[in-house]
Amino acid sequence: MIIKLHKWLIFILLECTIPLLMATISEEEQRVIAPDSSEEEKVFDLTLRPKQLSEFVGQEQIKEPLSISIEAAKKREEPIEHVLLYGNPGLGKTTLAHIIAYEMGHGIKMTAGPALERVGDLAAILSNLQKGDVLFIDEIHRMNKTIEEVLYSAMEEYALDIIVGKGPAARTLRMPLEQFTLIGATTKMNLLSGPLRDRFGHIFHLNFYEPEEISKIVARNAKLLEVDIEPEAHHVIAKCSRRTPRVANRLLRRIRDYAEVKHDGIISIKVAEDALCMLSIDKSGLDEVDRKILHTIINNFAGGPVGLNTLSAAIAEEMETLESIYEPYLMQIGMIERTSRGRKATRMAYEHLGQEFKEQEALL
Repeated sequence: MIIKLHKWLIFILLECTIPLLMATISEEEQRVIAPDSSEEEKVFDLTLRPKQLSEFVGQEQIKEPLSISIEAAKKREEPIEHVLLYGNPGLGKTTLAHIIAYEMGHGIKMTAGPALERVGDLAAILSNLQKGDVLFIDEIHRMNKTIEEVLYSAMEEYALDIIVGKGPAARTLRMPLEQFTLIGATTKMNLLSGPLRDRFGHIFHLNFYEPEEISKIVARNAKLLEVDIEPEAHHVIAKCSRRTPRVANRLLRRIRDYAEVKHDGIISIKVAEDALCMLSIDKSGLDEVDRKILHTIINNFAGGPVGLNTLSAAIAEEMETLESIYEPYLMQIGMIERTSRGRKATRMAYEHLGQEFKEQEALL
């Protein structure tokens, strides 16, 4: 009887567990085409990440002042001031954090805002930092408010104030810390509180890259990966990379796979174009979702304006994904306008989709 019961329990567990495993596998497969980086891509990016500021391509408005600050801090033999990096996903915030740590000759500890749930989590990380180490907090705008307030004294006075006990018996313990550098990264600067923002000595905004810069990144990474690629093919990939290095790296991987399976492994212009066509990416770097957004604004809402809520519901995409991933690039290339009444498709969007632009539609 007991043996039969065990068999039934094993059967029930398998019946419940297998669908969950399959769902997990399905979600991981979908992440390959998701706008954010997957775990696989994070490992891939580590092999390509430049270690020195001189190897970092683009963001010239950041590199010179950052280089001066690093050199000055090294001469004074003290940590560089706290750094805040903000900009769209995939532009190199994490890479710059690693470069700063490497240039300063110290270690780096990494975490994310949502991962810091309790004050004890922050205390454990800070107490293990050596003098001059870098603490990198990704998505710092999503950090718990209580933890943020505790972080103030750590950033300014290199001490951690911890409250022990409750009520009248409560007392504050001050734990001294080694001098360290906090590097915060965020995609939403407006969600950072004023007091936290003011405690950063350096605030840098990462811009979208120019096609020529992306082309240099593709050429460099192809060399590191030992991929045979013709010089002209760099520009084809760069034009379709949404002016974002992470997307360029992803496309390079996909095109490399296509070249190895369908051709002789050499990436030519023709091979790159065929691979991009297979991925449903056009010459402007727009994928199916981008074109769906433009089609919806033009055909369903007469070219706009249309609110973000309505647009999100119409194309079945989350508002946050639309606002932070798709919309910035469409605005950068001039296919969408953001007005007080909502989003509008521009003349360029009509031309890209091969539709006639009507002045009366633009005035609605």
